[in-house]
Amino acid sequence: MGVAPLEGLTRLPQVTAVAGRRTVALTGFRGGAVTMVETMRLALDALRAHKLRSFLTLLGVILAVTTLVAVMSVVSGMNFYVAERIANLGANVFIVDRFGIITSQDAWVKAQKRPLITMEDYERLRDSMKTAKAVAALDDHNVDVRSGNERLENTDVMGVSSNYAEVRNINVAQGRFINEADDDHRAPVVFIGADVAERLFSNVDPIGKVVRAETHEYQVIGVAERIGSAFGQSQDNFMIIPLHTFEKELHRPRDWVGIFVQAGNAEMMNACEDEARMLMRAWRHLPYDAPDNFAILGSDSIMKLWHDLTGTLASVAVGLVSVFLVVGGIVIMNIMLASVTERTREIGIRRSLGARKKHILLQFMMESAVLAATGGVIGVLLAYGVVALVGATTSIPVKTPLSAVIVSLCVSTAVGLFFGIYPATRAAKLDPIEALRAET
Repeated sequence: MGVAPLEGLTRLPQVTAVAGRRTVALTGFRGGAVTMVETMRLALDALRAHKLRSFLTLLGVILAVTTLVAVMSVVSGMNFYVAERIANLGANVFIVDRFGIITSQDAWVKAQKRPLITMEDYERLRDSMKTAKAVAALDDHNVDVRSGNERLENTDVMGVSSNYAEVRNINVAQGRFINEADDDHRAPVVFIGADVAERLFSNVDPIGKVVRAETHEYQVIGVAERIGSAFGQSQDNFMIIPLHTFEKELHRPRDWVGIFVQAGNAEMMNACEDEARMLMRAWRHLPYDAPDNFAILGSDSIMKLWHDLTGTLASVAVGLVSVFLVVGGIVIMNIMLASVTERTREIGIRRSLGARKKHILLQFMMESAVLAATGGVIGVLLAYGVVALVGATTSIPVKTPLSAVIVSLCVSTAVGLFFGIYPATRAAKLDPIEALRAET
C-alpha cells in the first residue's frame, strides 16, 4: 500500500522530461519552418527590388532550359513518330530481307553480293515454320498509274499475299482486300490507297473502276483507310495487287521478295527469328561460322538505329545546354557577390538582432536558388511557346515529356545552389561590427 505513491512520484519527472523533449522538438520544427518561410520571403523581396537586373542575370539559365526542353520535345516527338509510323511493322512482326539496315559504304558493297530472296524462299518459310502465326510476302516498285485522263506519278505498286493486310494491320475503308482466290487465279484486281482513290476517282465511287499500271489494267475492289504521312511523305499513294499477279506481269529480274513473319506473341519473337534464320541458312548451305547472307529486321532494330541517330543530336544539345548553364551560373555568382557587397550593412543589422551565420547563409543560398528556378520556369514557358510554334508551322513532330520539365527545373535550381555557395559563404563570414560600419 505504501509503494504506490513513491512509484507515482518517480514517474512524474520522467513524463515531464518526455513532454519537455516533445515540446522542444515541436518548437524546433516550427522554428525551422518559420525560418524557411521568412527566408523565402526575403529572397523574393530581393528579386522584386531589382527586376531588370534579375532578368538579365537569368538569360543564361533561360536559354539553357529553353534549349533543353525544346530539344527533348523534338527528340521525344520524333521517337514516338518513328515508332508509330515507320518502325511499326505490325504486331510481333519481323522481316526477312536481302539488305536490312546498312550504315556504311563497305557494308553496302558487300550486301550487293547477297543472293536475292525469292518466291521459293517465301513458300519454304510459309510451309516450314512452326513458331510463326503467319508468313506474308511483298514485292514492289514504283510506277505511274492512270485512270481515264487522270495520272498519278511514283505510285508504289505492291504484289502481296492474301494475308498481308492482317499481318501489317491495313484497314479497309471501302470494298474488300484481295483474297486467296484472287492470288491463286492471278486475278487482275487492285486494292488502292486513299491518295490514289482521291486523285483518280475524286467524284465517283472507285469500286469496279479500272486502273492502269504500265501496260496492265486492274479492277478496283477496295480502298484503304487513310494512313497519313511520314516526314512529309504520303503513305497513301499505293496500289496492292495479288502476289502471283505481280510476279506474272510486273516482276523484274532483279526484284526480290520481302518476307513478313508474324510470331504468335511477343514472347515467341526471339524463337521465331531463330527458326527463320536457321531455315534460311540451311537452305543456302551456309557454314556455321559464315555470316548471314540475308537480314532479319524487326521494329527494335529500326528503333535502335533511330536512337543512335538522335543520341548524337542529344549530345550536341547537352553540350550547348552545359555552356549556357555555366555562363548563367557564373553570372548569378557575380550578381550575388555584388548583392553581398551592397547589402553589407543590412547583413550587419540582421546579425546584431540575433541572426546566426546559418541564417545569412540560408538567405543568400535561397536567393540564388530562387533566382535560377525562376529562370527555369521562364525557360520552360518559352520552350512551350517554341514547341507550339514549331508544331503549328512545320511538319516536325513534337511532344514535350513531363520528365523534360522536371529535369530542367531541377537542373536550373541546382545551378543556382551550386554557384550561390561562394557568395552565401562570404556573406555569412562577414564580421557583424565591420558590417555595421559599412557605408550604404
